[in-house]
Amino acid sequence: MTDRPADAAADRSAADHPASDPYRVCFVCTGNICRSPIAESVFRARLAEAGLDGAVAVDSAGTDGWHEGDGADPRAVAVLDAHGYPGDHTARRFRAAWFPLLDLVIALDEGHLRELRRLAPTPADAAKVRLLRSYDPAVRTPGRPSDGAAAETDGALDVPDPYYGDSAGFEECLRMVEAASEGLLTAVRNATQET
Repeated sequence: MTDRPADAAADRSAADHPASDPYRVCFVCTGNICRSPIAESVFRARLAEAGLDGAVAVDSAGTDGWHEGDGADPRAVAVLDAHGYPGDHTARRFRAAWFPLLDLVIALDEGHLRELRRLAPTPADAAKVRLLRSYDPAVRTPGRPSDGAAAETDGALDVPDPYYGDSAGFEECLRMVEAASEGLLTAVRNATQET
């Protein structure tokens, strides 16, 4: 994707982010080799199915730079391939300077949520950070908003890191991502219709 925040002018201010730009979503996990590339691929497919791929740009990154420049974990690529999703990916680290370019930052677990909100330069930027599974209707709890704005939930909404396990963990990650993607798609569709 040539219009990734790192490839665009990442030091632009929010005022320089024209309304004609696509709505931008970035998925974030720890190393950007397992969970966030899976989420990026699945959500990109959902957008294409919905005819929104031209209106929404999807990306991913990690809170840490350990794997920067590497491809996705081979087990993540294998699970994506087995389910018909493309798996082309290069890992990179999330930068606070990207916040003005992004409309929604999707954390894969509460540790990422806290780290991303800590990095956010403004309260408005911190409000862009949401947990992916907060969009899954099967795990919504009474009183929790359906827009992904949930507060921390003691890990109940985490997508567990499959890195230290076997391929079953990657399959479970994919199932969780797919389950939340429809709710996220609805939220993004609604947001793009408002602009």
